Amino acid sequence: MNLKSLIAFLAVCLFSTNTAPAQSSAWQRFRSNNSRMAALQPALTAPLVAPNPRLAQYARLSLANQYTPSGTQTVNFGNSRGAGIIVGDRFQFEVIPPPYIQHNSKAMDGFGDLSAVMKYRIASGNREHGNFEVTATLSRCFATGSHQNGARTGSYTPTLVTGYAFSRFAAISALGGTLPTGRVAQQGRTIAWNEVLQLHATTSIWFEVENNATFFVGGSRDGKMQNFVTPAAFYVIRRKEWKATHPYFVLGSGMQIATSGFHTYNHNLISEARIMF
Repeated sequence: MNLKSLIAFLAVCLFSTNTAPAQSSAWQRFRSNNSRMAALQPALTAPLVAPNPRLAQYARLSLANQYTPSGTQTVNFGNSRGAGIIVGDRFQFEVIPPPYIQHNSKAMDGFGDLSAVMKYRIASGNREHGNFEVTATLSRCFATGSHQNGARTGSYTPTLVTGYAFSRFAAISALGGTLPTGRVAQQGRTIAWNEVLQLHATTSIWFEVENNATFFVGGSRDGKMQNFVTPAAFYVIRRKEWKATHPYFVLGSGMQIATSGFHTYNHNLISEARIMF
């Protein structure tokens, strides 16, 4: 899908309505997936950094502005976020276009890697049925980066994600590992562990704090670990006559703050705009 087609697609999702019976079309049925899945899942929002246990139909535009330990600024346009669609009651598929990375140093700017994600809803319940979610994801990264802005080889990342909502709070936990398809001795493997606590403060405002830990196994960083604490906030924008089948926007922002002695970056300010359709 090129840029013009994507803009047209988002415009249809935003401004088409459900008022006329004649408009009960494939578009309307396609957009109703989020509403249908909401009846099967807990009430929580997608974390800023950690994986989302819920199945959702969305497009995410993200920008990350971080600093290396030496103080060099790196800007990531895209931040490995993309779009996802729901297929049936169990599957979600995502496409993550290559981000553009601006180093502001002697390193060459360029595009990162293309990724695709498959998500499977193992079990879930809404507020009347436990308010929980257990999801498995499998990410496939393709080494498409230019000027060493991506991985040396492709990789697979299996992850198990759980979520539980109670009152105005929600807790999310995710555990996964990155398995390169080659050059393992040079690249090593990583294990990522994310913990999230969310507060649904008002109808439109969410707050969260995340703990993002990465453990390095093999490669030049063998035995090292980096950890970040990430406070974030989200604001939901819905039109006045919004219904569950209507699209809506989510604006979010937060900062990853390094809490470990070893870290490859710090003070990573992330800003996002999401459309849920």
